[in-house]
Amino acid sequence: MGASVAPEQILKELAALWVDSGKQGQAEGGTGVLRACSMTLLVLAEAREDTQSLGETIAGLMPEHPARTILVRLSGAGDRSLAERVYSQCWMPFGQRRQICCEQVEITASDAALADLQSVVLPLTVPDLPLIVWCRSARLAQMPEFRQIAEMARKVVVDSVAATDPAAMLRRAQDMAEHGVMLGDLAWTSLTRWREMLAQVFENQGNASQLPHIQSAAVEWGGSRFAPAVYLGAWIRDSLAAVDVHASLNISRTPDGDFLRVRLTGDEFAAELVREDDRMVVTLNGASQCTNLPQPTDYLLMREELGIVRHDPVFERTLASAARLAHPIEP
Repeated sequence: MGASVAPEQILKELAALWVDSGKQGQAEGGTGVLRACSMTLLVLAEAREDTQSLGETIAGLMPEHPARTILVRLSGAGDRSLAERVYSQCWMPFGQRRQICCEQVEITASDAALADLQSVVLPLTVPDLPLIVWCRSARLAQMPEFRQIAEMARKVVVDSVAATDPAAMLRRAQDMAEHGVMLGDLAWTSLTRWREMLAQVFENQGNASQLPHIQSAAVEWGGSRFAPAVYLGAWIRDSLAAVDVHASLNISRTPDGDFLRVRLTGDEFAAELVREDDRMVVTLNGASQCTNLPQPTDYLLMREELGIVRHDPVFERTLASAARLAHPIEP
């Protein structure tokens, strides 16, 4: 570990950054800057990832979830090396003259230096505020060093959709959850609107009366939708079982690209939900209606996840079921 990435030096650079920002804000005719922070956000990403796109996502999150962001870029195999730089992310609310700023630290780390990461990151976390880890690297999520990093955090967010082996990722996530790590998975977060729409179907008393007669549930998926399909199937099966309805479940693959469809059928009942571009089509006993369903972005999904700072029992139960379901199914 080089002296240039000693945590004490980084903290001094952050302090100097605030002094310079305050002077600059006053010199430009404003009223200085306001330091905002509600958490430490540790983002783990591959060095080859698009810097501009990731930076825009993080910047978009800051007004609602201001954080000291530590962005770790993974440079892959090579000599043991760590390097860093500090900067700030600022914005000016409409109608105000004072900027609001958040701190950002960027660290570049080789795989050989990952064992040092914990000793660098921990002193940089903001005292008395939660540490949230957002792991964007499917490769790192499979490495033993990731468990050490995860154990530092209040919450760890992964994305099973991006994993090269999503079934294995679900099992690893469940293993971490069993060992006390509070998890979020963007594959599950992307299903929030699906679950809301399916629940709304049964808010109608006539449809609710058909629940005991549901005999089968089918989830079709294509492209990278394996993890969302397994999550959705597990949630549907568990939700039906909770009201003593034990329907069969079939999860199958379709060659139709990135695709997800749900069907529930009974004696005199048939419901189907399917995404078509940026809309959800809900068909109930042959009658269809459409609603807007924008494609989920990292910004929208992380915005939702950062608002969940306690254990989510529904997700944790579904994760356990999904990990079991994923084992015999070929992604």
